[in-house]
Amino acid sequence: MIEVEVHSSLRGFLREQGLVSSWPHHLTMARLVARALRLGRPALIQTGVPTGDTHGRYRLSYLTPALMWTGPAILVAPTSVQQQLLQVEIPQLQQWIQIPKAIETGDRLPNEDFQGLLLTSPESWLADKLDGHLNFPKGITTIIDGADDLEGWARNVLTASIQPGDWEELMRKSPQAADAIRNARVQLLKSIFQHPPNPYECCLIEASEQDILWHLYEMLDKEQFYLPSPWRNFWQRWLTDGQLMWASIGRSQGQFSLYCGPVEVATALSKVWPQQPVVLIGGALDLDPKASVYRQQVGLQDTPTGNFESLICLKFSPDRQSELIQLYVPSLLPMPNTPQFQNALIQQVRTLVALANLPYGIGIDRPIVLLVGDVPLKAQVGTVLAAEFGSRVQVEKTSLEDNGILVTGWEFWRQHQGFLPSPGLLIIATLPIPSLENPLVAGAVAYYKKLRKDWFRLYLLPAALRELQRAIAPVRECQGVVAILDSRVNHRSYGQQVLAALSPLARINYPDASLFSTADS
Repeated sequence: MIEVEVHSSLRGFLREQGLVSSWPHHLTMARLVARALRLGRPALIQTGVPTGDTHGRYRLSYLTPALMWTGPAILVAPTSVQQQLLQVEIPQLQQWIQIPKAIETGDRLPNEDFQGLLLTSPESWLADKLDGHLNFPKGITTIIDGADDLEGWARNVLTASIQPGDWEELMRKSPQAADAIRNARVQLLKSIFQHPPNPYECCLIEASEQDILWHLYEMLDKEQFYLPSPWRNFWQRWLTDGQLMWASIGRSQGQFSLYCGPVEVATALSKVWPQQPVVLIGGALDLDPKASVYRQQVGLQDTPTGNFESLICLKFSPDRQSELIQLYVPSLLPMPNTPQFQNALIQQVRTLVALANLPYGIGIDRPIVLLVGDVPLKAQVGTVLAAEFGSRVQVEKTSLEDNGILVTGWEFWRQHQGFLPSPGLLIIATLPIPSLENPLVAGAVAYYKKLRKDWFRLYLLPAALRELQRAIAPVRECQGVVAILDSRVNHRSYGQQVLAALSPLARINYPDASLFSTADS
């Protein structure tokens, strides 16, 4: 059986390359992927390590069976990951296993007789599947690397937009309606710019603003004017149930862009999964090994169109010996929503940075990262630290030295953590629970409430836990220190779930030099 062959070949390769200790679950995962290929059964694997960067230790585990499998297979992965695989892992493995297999990249299967491995982007694969095309034929086992981002990928594909230039194109294509189009744009601009400014630079489209668009659509449709594709896609999306409409606002440019996309993607994705066996691979998808909440979010539940009772779920936990973190959570800090929090936060940050810079601390040869989700607070903290530590402090920049201090938001850290040196100290100002002050989050919560669903347990908390687990992953590499300065961990019922998401850990309640003396520097 292919499972036996994959096990033997990968074990030999790991020994030859000196990678036996790089990740302890290689062989188990490789056998499971080989079994999924042989039987055509779906699987969901949580690796416990980051899946977004190009240095994924687990990737040999699915590449080996994919290259040894005699039939066709599709690998869905971001372009940066594809480049790493094509340049490094795939050539090394093919030279070792000595099995010729065609490797292709693109947005469709090369031909109907293709028996190789096709690498494609999430956008290409999802657009094809969600739009009902057949560039990727049904029945071919598909491996999706980076399933942590699957919901976001699908939402992006299903979101239609109207950019500032699209108004000009619409007037060029329908000159007889130019005055009506121009008037609608002016009305929308005036109304949208009356929304109070917020750090997210966006707002939901209110009913009165939707009426302006609707009247424009009715007029264009009645007169049968030509609609460019962005406008056709936008109207089509708008007329679909369960959509959220919002505008991004460029106040300095005096422009706005319109967006319409689904609040949830499970309904659309549920029609994709029965079309082929899938192996979903993510770092930290759910606290539950069965990934019940995650499966609900991406439509991997039993539905009239698909039965997923045969779905194999496997979750690997971080190794306590090599990936344990030290966790500091102070017990007496003010709540984040109180006026006293900012001063208390800054004082804690000063104390931790000072301790990390002692001669025997970690700050000498490992950077310090401070994660602050609140945009104004991030700037204030960056200013305070820069006044004390000078040019060592960088705010959302990638030129980070070994003894540097990076002040960053969650999105920037998510995008760049795989390419920056692993921090010895990661300070988290507040839990990454999506803010209801973000109009898009508020709109999604309103949708969950309308359906009488538990919006916190099904939406906000899972998003926060996934973000948190991904953010701390680099700290595990050096068994460094994570400090969470959000007292909700101690005083809210979901605090235990937060701690479970961070496990394995050694908890420390008081900051002193011993907090850093055992870190791997």
